[in-house]
Amino acid sequence: MSHNGTKANCWREFLLQHGLQHRLVYAIGFNPHWRKTLARFTQGSDITHVRTADQVPEGALALIWGQRQVEIQHKETVLVRLEDGFLRSVGLGAEFARPLSWVADFQHLYFDATGPSRLETLLNEQSVTEVEKSRAKALIEGITAARLSKYNSQSASWARQGKEHVILVPGQVETDASIAFGAPGIKTNMELLQTVRQQHPQAWVVYKPHPDVVAGARKQGDQEQNALQWCDEIVTHANIAELLEQVDEVHTLTSLAGFEALLRHKSVTCYGLPFYAGWGLTNDQYTCHRRKRTLSLEELAHAVLIQYPLYSSLNHNGFITPEQALSELQNQKTRRRAAGIALGKYARKAINLIRGAQ
Repeated sequence: MSHNGTKANCWREFLLQHGLQHRLVYAIGFNPHWRKTLARFTQGSDITHVRTADQVPEGALALIWGQRQVEIQHKETVLVRLEDGFLRSVGLGAEFARPLSWVADFQHLYFDATGPSRLETLLNEQSVTEVEKSRAKALIEGITAARLSKYNSQSASWARQGKEHVILVPGQVETDASIAFGAPGIKTNMELLQTVRQQHPQAWVVYKPHPDVVAGARKQGDQEQNALQWCDEIVTHANIAELLEQVDEVHTLTSLAGFEALLRHKSVTCYGLPFYAGWGLTNDQYTCHRRKRTLSLEELAHAVLIQYPLYSSLNHNGFITPEQALSELQNQKTRRRAAGIALGKYARKAINLIRGAQ
């Protein structure tokens, strides 16, 4: 399938580009629940599932989820790490929402600043044409107009109510690999919040805990219950896209919210080394010497949203373009909102019946 004649990225093409098309493919330690999703993103490969890395034969292609550390026994075995993409789903992965996008990388995933990722190499080396920049610009406009984000899981409204200068600090899951491998200094949400408060005593500081923490799927950060000591407001259920539209700045360790803020032309200060830092678009507390170019927002977005991920349709068995993924996410959001309204109506009827209301 295509967008203006542009082919969708597919797994087979990824293997071909890296000379891996003839290798046997083994998946290490994948939860049975996610094996159907793995098959959807690796169409064209027959996957053999194994529990441990020592079950992978020499010369094979080994797949593993995330930054999990494994010892590959054979030098000729290639390890590919898989992770969620940046326009993932309507609903949280921790709540088993099915993803539309994954990324594949060698050794270093995009959030691992200790070494080069495939995304970082694209950003350092790839030349983006004017046509490609225009495509990226249109995609950015589509994402922001539809108020889309990675998870699209929260829908409560928020208003800044006339505050003079508003800074958003998005919380992260403190045990995540993105902090372990991408934050060389501050490691906790409350340290970050204290630092932002000290540096901006007059600002209205809004803290938004991570959606997985709010949902109870991941553990709260150290001292996170004391957040109001250092911020003016805690926002738990607001739509992140709506929040980003209204704030003046985002201060973050490595959160994807920083990239989503850039798409909305907001000032972003990074206290770690996320994939979008170091290209001249953010205020950086640390320097990554491997990142050697100054990029436009369209050049960054082209690599991050168009070249790097794989997008797989939830409506049919095939790969799609990011524009088609955008359309699917919008439709899912609409259906989910309608279902929520209907559910709410029936719940109110049930409550009224129980109370004996007319």
